[in-house]
Amino acid sequence: MTGTGLSGRIAARAGAAGVPVECALSDSLARYVELLVRWNERMNLTGLTDDDAGLDRLVVEPLGAVRRLGTGALRLIDIGSGGGSPAVPMKLARPDVRLRMVESKSRKAAFLREVVRHLGICGAEVEACRYEQLAARVTDDERADVVTVRAVRLDEDGFDCLSRLLARGGRLFLFEGQGGDGGAGLGGRFSTVQTYRLVESLKSRLVVLSLGDEQKA
Repeated sequence: MTGTGLSGRIAARAGAAGVPVECALSDSLARYVELLVRWNERMNLTGLTDDDAGLDRLVVEPLGAVRRLGTGALRLIDIGSGGGSPAVPMKLARPDVRLRMVESKSRKAAFLREVVRHLGICGAEVEACRYEQLAARVTDDERADVVTVRAVRLDEDGFDCLSRLLARGGRLFLFEGQGGDGGAGLGGRFSTVQTYRLVESLKSRLVVLSLGDEQKA
């Protein structure tokens, strides 16, 4: 598949979901997907492919979530980054965001570093560790305005770690498919701000949760 053809398909899928993209962005997203598919032939990065459903999950969902980031300089931490989605598409769509991808598996972390190098992404770094380890050592000025999570099983201790990764007033973005629980079992640390539909055919949604100032004190 040529980059031009894939770029056009990405633009079409995004447009159908109500998230129009410019040619430069769809081209960059196509380069990311092509790299992911090539590496996926050698290691198990993701079960997703570059079919329509795969593109919707890999790139269209993150593009929909970008609209909920707000304006201004933001720090974003992505947990369990794996094959790079949603973190990489969100960063490509918002180059001003400072991105930190957290991935405990060394081979997947190597792939993420290759994505950053191959696409020439500035303001992005990869932490080859568990998010619990990062939460234990993160400093106040390293905490994120937004933490993104998809396909990571979280219990109460997990949500406690995520709360330590967020700055005051920070928000947690949970990417959920059909049957998601909306962050049930938060233990009072977070409150739901809003739930947004992402891709109708996938019945996916973005649950935005807020960490209150008093809970960071």
